[in-house]
Amino acid sequence: MIKFYSINKSDKPIKKKIINSIKKIIKKNNFIRGNEVEQFENKFSKYCGSKYAISCSNGTDAITLALLSLNIKKNSEVILPAMTYAATFYAIINAGLKPVLVDINANDPLINIEIIRNKITKKTKVIIPVHLYGSVVNIAELKKKINKKIYIVDDCAQAHGAKYNNYKRVGGSNISDISTFSLFPGKNLGAYGDAGIITTNNLKLKNRLIKIRNLGAIKKFKHDTIGFNNRLDTIQAVILIHKLNRLTKLNNKRKLISKIYFKKILNPRVKFLKYSNNSVFHQFVIRVKNRNKFIDYMNKNKIETGLHYPHTINQMKFFKDNFKKIKFINAEKLASECVSLPIDPMLKNFEVNYIIKKINSFK
Repeated sequence: MIKFYSINKSDKPIKKKIINSIKKIIKKNNFIRGNEVEQFENKFSKYCGSKYAISCSNGTDAITLALLSLNIKKNSEVILPAMTYAATFYAIINAGLKPVLVDINANDPLINIEIIRNKITKKTKVIIPVHLYGSVVNIAELKKKINKKIYIVDDCAQAHGAKYNNYKRVGGSNISDISTFSLFPGKNLGAYGDAGIITTNNLKLKNRLIKIRNLGAIKKFKHDTIGFNNRLDTIQAVILIHKLNRLTKLNNKRKLISKIYFKKILNPRVKFLKYSNNSVFHQFVIRVKNRNKFIDYMNKNKIETGLHYPHTINQMKFFKDNFKKIKFINAEKLASECVSLPIDPMLKNFEVNYIIKKINSFK
């Protein structure tokens, strides 16, 4: 069976280094607030090109903390795409704000910038562009169409190392106010458990974020604002330090595999999505009308596939009542047809060719 993604294979070259580093932390008995946490934050901010990076417990909390740091009124509106992981939506609710969904583009998985303008009201305070599948929203173009007083908090959970228009990496530019990242194990940069990180160039926001993630305190026992226990632990930090060293190399392998897929998958029953020029291909998603038949066919041929995502936010049971009369045609169509192909950077050439051969033989 060709696995969809194998962390063990991906991390094999650095596994001994990771284990030795974990042993050192155990020996030091320094599991929370170890120096390695700050080292990782500094390393990640340098990688992205941001002034500050603030680590936290996971990607969902990263978005919630980012929204809380803006100090906006409860029930203010936050615009996000209808096609995203549920965590983006939940984070908005957790921050006491109101989510407003917008459809995606017809040919790519990104939020439709033209529609956003029509969704903006006096209550709109934040827009969350989601860089889905590693493809990057054109935020510079988005900012031309909106009020400058609206904050941009981009969700980079699937875009570690991707770039805005051949320019800076996501999370490293003044183009957005705050950028949030999930470091879930299956991400392009993933921990060995839950983890997240936030980047910004704004010192005030940085200081607020540090307080909020640490029970409202910068120093021990000095709690002067609302806060939560959302710290990143030392073991995850040291794992991420090692893995960050290989991120660009592994992203380049993803790009290479994607290039081969685009060139050699010729089955007319399979349709491609359009990706941004500097996508890091967290997922390589195709569209197949008879999806269940295709997935069964791939399984029979020992190829594991994924679904990202089979439902839009408005179609999920918990949220249905809020969006009964609203349709998001492009997002719903993609959700009904999407299939994610293996894009593991450790795939061998013969495995990639086998996947392509089987896809081209699908009827």
